[in-house]
Amino acid sequence: MLDVEEALERILTFFTALPTVDAPLLDALGQVLASPLIAPINIPPLDNSAMDGYALRSADLSGASAESPVDLNVIGHIPAGTVSDQTVESGTALRIMTGAPVPEGADTVVAFEDTDEVDRRNTGGSMESVGVRLDAETGENIRPAGEDVRKGSTVLEAGTVLRASELGVAASLGLEVVPVIRRPVVAVLATGDELLEPGEAHEPGKIYNSNNYSVAASVSAFGAVPKVIGVARDTEDSVEEALASALDADMVITTAGVSKGDYDFVKDVLARRGQIALWSVRMRPAKPLAFGALDAPDGRKVPHLGLPGNPVSALVAFEQFARPAIRKMMGKDLAPRPTVQAILDDPVSNFDGRRVYARVVVYRENGEYRAKTTGNQSSGVLTSMARANGLAICPDDRARLNAGETATVQMLDWPEDVF
Repeated sequence: MLDVEEALERILTFFTALPTVDAPLLDALGQVLASPLIAPINIPPLDNSAMDGYALRSADLSGASAESPVDLNVIGHIPAGTVSDQTVESGTALRIMTGAPVPEGADTVVAFEDTDEVDRRNTGGSMESVGVRLDAETGENIRPAGEDVRKGSTVLEAGTVLRASELGVAASLGLEVVPVIRRPVVAVLATGDELLEPGEAHEPGKIYNSNNYSVAASVSAFGAVPKVIGVARDTEDSVEEALASALDADMVITTAGVSKGDYDFVKDVLARRGQIALWSVRMRPAKPLAFGALDAPDGRKVPHLGLPGNPVSALVAFEQFARPAIRKMMGKDLAPRPTVQAILDDPVSNFDGRRVYARVVVYRENGEYRAKTTGNQSSGVLTSMARANGLAICPDDRARLNAGETATVQMLDWPEDVF
């Protein structure tokens, strides 16, 4: 039986970053930039005004003050997005809006509030001139061309994970698409005669299929594309047929069928249609876990992760193994979940020498992190996972972590009211 780190190391050897595609900007959120982004233009493209005000020559304002304003002739108006064909000469000014290109001859912009424009409007005064009430310096309130980005410069490096701000930068350069490592397609398949689909009438002895939904949602949450195959029944033919329909994916995840029961056929099909790299990991929940590769008709080896059937076990194993694999296919750093050191409110027992991942709620009290278990820790109690924001880890060489001891907690969420 492998420990978690050994199992993960073996699993990750089967994965590499996927090919590059050109993705529309909004579709690229969370993907990895595949090549450097080189600026085709300056940003801003021209010197422009940082405020609503007047474009003028700073030399005209020598000695200007609130008590002794300098009057300038207003020769026109420049809205944003318009390049003026007028030239500012000594004794003149152009009214200018924020973002509008600075006209020829002007070297300064003075904000409206530093002029007597409002007073003139309120008293019905002439708007053909304006009184400037301060002695402004050359370049004031002007954003120079290329201040943000210089044409030909590398704006974003290859390997950058594209967030909202990076996509905004790409849009500001006029780009419709960006080169990214494509999202993995992950086939998701549940197995078991006992499974009903949500919406079907309940029958005695049956349970509703939750695993396809929680696993597919996890796939999507980490940036991949889930392909839900459905449910394979407890026969080798059904499992083989379902897996055959999944082989166009980049990875196949199944739930159940990897233990030692009479109807656990997934590992048998995996052994016959590919190879098994590992089976069984020293952890709780999620001890029964199969991993290997399936032989696709086109000659590819499609990685296959067989998760346990118990819903909590499936999600805990997904966190430890599927999440890193998806990140590697997307070209991302493996970036383990962040951890905190939290004082336990409740004990965590380890009765069989496996690493325990206990479902807990982490909260903050008196400047310290604390963690309380979410109730029944059975691997079939999915609501205990729904209540948790972290997994408290009891090492495999500890029989028990007592209440009051500090535990390492792998965080699943970072609630704003806690951090």
